[in-house]
Amino acid sequence: MVAAVAAPCVIGVDIGGTKVLAGVVDADLGVHHRVQRPSQGHDTIRLLDTLAAMVRGAADAAPGEVLGVGFGVPAVLDRRHGVIAACPHLPLVGVPFETLMAERVSLPVAVDNDANAAMLAEWRHGAARGVDDAVMLTIGTGIGGGIVSAGRLLRGATGGGAEIGHMVVDLDGPPCQGACPGRGHYEYYASGNAIGRAGAEAATREPASALARELAAGREITGALVTELAHDGDAAARAAVELVGHRLGCGIVSLVNIFNPEVVVVGGGAIAAGELLLAPARREVERHAMPSLRDAVRIVPAAFGSESGLLGAATLAFEELRGA
Repeated sequence: MVAAVAAPCVIGVDIGGTKVLAGVVDADLGVHHRVQRPSQGHDTIRLLDTLAAMVRGAADAAPGEVLGVGFGVPAVLDRRHGVIAACPHLPLVGVPFETLMAERVSLPVAVDNDANAAMLAEWRHGAARGVDDAVMLTIGTGIGGGIVSAGRLLRGATGGGAEIGHMVVDLDGPPCQGACPGRGHYEYYASGNAIGRAGAEAATREPASALARELAAGREITGALVTELAHDGDAAARAAVELVGHRLGCGIVSLVNIFNPEVVVVGGGAIAAGELLLAPARREVERHAMPSLRDAVRIVPAAFGSESGLLGAATLAFEELRGA
């Protein structure tokens, strides 16, 4: 009997502002191996070397031929010059990322913004499948954005389009996160970090809450902790998540009014909050979006949850590298 030959696969790498997730992915989006590492605390060379080591480890675990690697990077890409133009959370500005990673891993490499990659996965295979106009928000350390318009993924004039998290919502607002020079940006108010900040404020305001007890015990009030306590029924934590959901919805109103999407997909780590986050967002859209546009849109969680970025990076690799 001749042994079956495993089908070719790719390695998808989702680089977030806090962590990196890599996996071996087959053409049916089955993930055969996962590895996760922190993305913070590295200088540029160490971060690139860490990514290369993760790819090599994943390749060693692959069940078949590895066609290449797809990277989703939380950055503004400059495709004209082949470099990363802006990266608020990681030391990658000015780096010719695709070239350097191809040298390090000795495999073909495809690179896109991480939220563009997540949008690609949800559009091809997930919650936005079958539509020609869609918006995706990936909510984690910040907010990433991906947009499909008239059946095309929008990347902008130079490759840096759809930076929805850096949409200005308050000209006199607080400084943006990381190395971003702006103020009053959407992601400050509606990201996973925003849930953590809202929870920390609630902990000091509500001394009888579970949030306050966790703070008194020395725990950091993160978005993940606030979400956990909200699901457990802590009223202060639920209010914090709902506040951020309201702010999230205010931004979605603008996106609905501008792009007239059939679906808005919400993904990233913060989608663990589920309807606690999405229900107040939908209420804001119901109240404030233009009626004809509001009535045409659905606001839904990502089909692939927090793995949209990983699977999107893999989808990118299959589409750009197959037969290359």
